[in-house]
Amino acid sequence: MVTLGCARNEVDSEELAGRLAAGGWELSEDTEGADVVLVNTCGFIEQAKKDSVDTILQATDSGAKVVATGCMAERYGKELAEAMPEADAVLGFDHYPDISDRLLAVLSGEKLPSHVPSDRRKLLPISPVDRAAATAFVPGHTQDLPAGVAPASGPRVLRKRLEGGPVAPLKIASGCDRRCAFCAIPSFRGAFTSRRPAELLTEARWLAEQGVRELVLVSENSTSYGKDLGDPALLAKLLPELAAIEGIVRVRASYLQPAELRPELVEVICNTPGVAAYLDLSFQHASEPLLRRMRRFGSRERFLELLATARAMAPELGARTNVIVGFPGETRDDVRELERFLNEARLDAVGVFAYSDEEGTEGANLRPKVKPDTITRRQDKLSRLVEELSAQRAEERIGTHVDVLVESIDEGAASGRGEHQAPEVDGEVAVDLAGHQVQVGDLVRAKVTGSLGVDLTAELVEVISPAERVAR
Repeated sequence: MVTLGCARNEVDSEELAGRLAAGGWELSEDTEGADVVLVNTCGFIEQAKKDSVDTILQATDSGAKVVATGCMAERYGKELAEAMPEADAVLGFDHYPDISDRLLAVLSGEKLPSHVPSDRRKLLPISPVDRAAATAFVPGHTQDLPAGVAPASGPRVLRKRLEGGPVAPLKIASGCDRRCAFCAIPSFRGAFTSRRPAELLTEARWLAEQGVRELVLVSENSTSYGKDLGDPALLAKLLPELAAIEGIVRVRASYLQPAELRPELVEVICNTPGVAAYLDLSFQHASEPLLRRMRRFGSRERFLELLATARAMAPELGARTNVIVGFPGETRDDVRELERFLNEARLDAVGVFAYSDEEGTEGANLRPKVKPDTITRRQDKLSRLVEELSAQRAEERIGTHVDVLVESIDEGAASGRGEHQAPEVDGEVAVDLAGHQVQVGDLVRAKVTGSLGVDLTAELVEVISPAERVAR
């Protein structure tokens, strides 16, 4: 199994792995000797789609049957199958419940018809509160795994971990109801729908039993969590419950939408033990006129006020965002406003993305277009700026203490993430152990002694929570 794209896709792959294990399949470490290579594709932006195509083509060299699934397969379906005859099948989300039988059919030489893509937002009721009773399939939102693969009583976890380590994503919701002019995700991921708290708590306990110490909550828009369950403030209530699970030392919320960030949620994130004081905020830009063109809300002033409010409660708060340059109609004044915001915001990490038209989005039809070479220039300039600013923010942490979840150990040094650093996307901390014994999964306190870019170096102060206390 090959997984491309975001942490949400990683969870989907683990659901597929759970279903396949229940069907008698064995996961191979590599393509050699494999009967089938299952590629979980990404269809978010042009580069991600290219990477997916390249991966499918590379998989055909193995001699195994190659099956494409995931977001790109869902988004393009039959069109992708016709464009890539090298793939033996292209399967959408609705194929997931029967994935074992589908792969057996492919293995036997049967040619499966590819699904015809449709707008998945139409599969669920328009009113969020009516969605809980809907029967449309949503990846990661069912618990029908046969007994024996997960807990024998109560809700069963439809998941098999594909990677070890003390950190794991937990999908709290799928889909999105927002209509950002640059984003096609809602059309193939569907309308927003939350997973119920009891289901999430069951899966979180199961992950803790697998040795997971940090839960990273993922979705397309975490701040919408609970609105379809009748409680828009539900995430603020769920976070402390997850943090109280035995073995879990840190819970991190991600994919937060600034326009929906409620004050009580900010307070819980900043003040609750075991919840990371960390804001992963999807700002996308800081020029108010351009944000309106993007069908988003906010401004430089409002975003800075939000950060200031959170830092008043948690001075060492971690904060990251993504921004887009080159959206149709973006002017030099818009870019200057974005630069001004980035200079004032003191963010730990920033992803700078170049806008590209995505079919089916409002932005694809907007004019005037920004010239490609201008977009590249702006992206390069902002990337250099945020690299410098993020390094400065890391330097500000020298002399402070950070709590590091140890993810690897090598020659007397431990590597892991501080509370202000999310896995994969932010920096890391290298901790000099000075002869002390620690193990992967330990939560340690360390004093920051230096920085290199967004990465920190530190010296061990104490072990706060050793992993062996909760070993299963």
